[in-house]
Parts: sequence; C-alpha cells; structure tokens
Amino acid sequence: MTCAGVGVHELWTALLKDVAPPSKRIQPFDATHIGGPKELRRLDPFTLYALMAADEAWRQSGLEGPIVDGGSIVTTGIGGLQTVLEQVRVLNEKGPDRVSPFMVPMMMPNAATAAVSMRFGLGGPAETVTTACAAGTHAIGNAARLVATGRCSVAVAGGAEAVIVEIAEAGFRNMTALSNEGLSRPFDTNRNGFVMGEGAGVLILEEWEHALARGATIYGEVIGAASTADAHHITAPDPSGLGAIRCMELALADAGISASDVSHINAHGTSTPLNDLAESVAVHHVFGATGPPVTSIKGHLGHSLAAAGALEGVVSILTLLNQVIPPTAGTTEVDPKIGLDVVIGKPRETNVDVVLSNSFGFGGHNGSVVFRRFNA
Repeated sequence: MTCAGVGVHELWTALLKDVAPPSKRIQPFDATHIGGPKELRRLDPFTLYALMAADEAWRQSGLEGPIVDGGSIVTTGIGGLQTVLEQVRVLNEKGPDRVSPFMVPMMMPNAATAAVSMRFGLGGPAETVTTACAAGTHAIGNAARLVATGRCSVAVAGGAEAVIVEIAEAGFRNMTALSNEGLSRPFDTNRNGFVMGEGAGVLILEEWEHALARGATIYGEVIGAASTADAHHITAPDPSGLGAIRCMELALADAGISASDVSHINAHGTSTPLNDLAESVAVHHVFGATGPPVTSIKGHLGHSLAAAGALEGVVSILTLLNQVIPPTAGTTEVDPKIGLDVVIGKPRETNVDVVLSNSFGFGGHNGSVVFRRFNA
C-alpha cells in the first residue's frame, strides 16, 4: 500500500520512473474484501493499510489458516493518530459520553498486528516493535528469527503508518526535519529535509523446508539481520556512523557473508542533511571507497516512518526478482560529501544476488536486513 496505488505491481511500475507520484497520500481504494462498512469504520487507517498489504501477501503465498504457530510482527511508529485526533474533537465538541468505545483498540499501536493475526488465524507470537523509522526493518529481522529458531513455521512481517495529519506535519516541520520545498532528494546536494509519506508493506516469511514441501513460490531469502543503538541523541544520528556501522557489520556476520558479497544497498536515505551524510559515512566504512550501487525509494514514496523499512524490504525482493535497481527520484546531483554510487535518472539493470536494506530511526535505532536471491 503506497501513494503509487494498491499492490506490488503498481509500486514497482512507479519506482521504475524517474518522476515521483505528486502526492504521498494513499488515494481512495476498494476495501470491501476486508470487511463491511461497520467493520471498516472500526479500523484506524494504519490498521486498514496493514490488512490490505497482508491480504495481498497472504493470497500470493497460497497459505491457509489457521496456523497455530504462525507469527505476526506488524509494526508502526505512531499508531492510530487519526483516531486520537478525531476522538479529541468529539470530546471537545460533544463531551466524554460521546467518545467512541472503540477508540482504544483503534489507536493502540498493536492493533495492526492483532488484526493480522486474527484475520489469518495465526496463533504464535503477535508482537509490535515501535522503534520509529527502523521498526519495519526490525519487524522483518525479528520475524525471520522466529522462523529460523523453529518457534514459527510461518510469520507475517511488516509495518504500516498513516499520520499525514496537520499536527504531525507541524511537529516535524517545527523541528526542521521536513523539506521546505516539499521535495524528497535523497543524497542530493540540495536536499533539505524529508517529505512525509504513508503506506504499508508486508512479507510472508516461511521455514525453508516447510515452503518447499508445499510447493510454495519462493521469492528470496532473509539470510541475516541486526539491530543496534547509537546511544547518541533522541533525533540526530551519530555523525561518526558507529551505530550504523556495527549494525551493517553484524547483519553481514549473521548472514555469513562479507561486504564484497553485497550487490546493492537499499538505503534509508531520508533526504535530510544529517541522516544522509551519516549513512554515507557508515557505508564507506563498511564497504570502502567503491561500494555497491545505492538507491532510496523515499524519493518516490516519501518517508512513511515505520512502514518505510517494510516497504524497502518488499522493494529489495522485487529488485532481486527483476534484476533491476530502481532510480532515486528527485535526486539529480549527488552531494560530493556523500560520494556513493547512487542510482539516479533511470533504472539500472545489473546482476543482483544480495541486497542489504538499512533503516535508522529517532532514538538512535538502527536496523539492517540481508536478502539473497532465491536459487532453486
């Protein structure tokens, strides 16, 4: 679920263009297959987005529930903010007796993962990771470990966010995090802040032999993941990149590969001066002066906070499947201080076997996941 439309095809088609969608909001869509009008009204948009993305992934997987050991790790950074704002308005205008009894289950951050577990009958761990903009990547890493350790045969992993509302925009703007032009230009000389986005991305993770036994279509492998903290500042990244460096190195070690084995980096790349520079410092430390090609899909989709890492996980898999790296929309001149091989202008067809996907969030949260191309 992105501003490009509903579904994986719409997302990939949009990413291959050098021009970003003009709006970063999700446009109206048909959700009647998710529930009736009454049921849908009881879902905050972030939960509905998560269910829509999970439903697409589940149908593609060919799985059938219930699965007693099935896991659900669907994250958000902020949760049901739209519900909170609407119910505060009701409280102020009509009084406390008119506040919806569904407010709490709609606003709680774990609403999406709970809804996913109930929809598909997943009886294993149903957990929510709220690590800001790193949460989607952490969800994939955590879910992969649940499967790899034998706790779950299947796990649904992803993230969802729906907070393009005035108070959130004002908060980010007043801390000078947003672009003053409304343009996302990751790693560009003229970058001046991020653009808010919204959406949801979901992957179905399954134990290898379990997937083979049922004849599943396997799109790729999660072979490593890591999580670290900068322990530096509540919003600013450590300019030395030490936390990000350790995160990438730990993820590569977990995958049992070296930096030279990585074909492509799906970067965090928010388009903010400090974050893009700190990420480039970390990448240069791990990969040397001539690292693998880099892209940031936030040029196309904006920054959807906790959903970003999940969407970038989906795009990492699409890159492995199509052997094409999408361009970084909005970026025309890579900052010389960045010095990375940022893919701009047009898609790059190349041999991609391993993708490293990075996410870094407020609070100093770092997350990296390593995906490998499926080889039957």
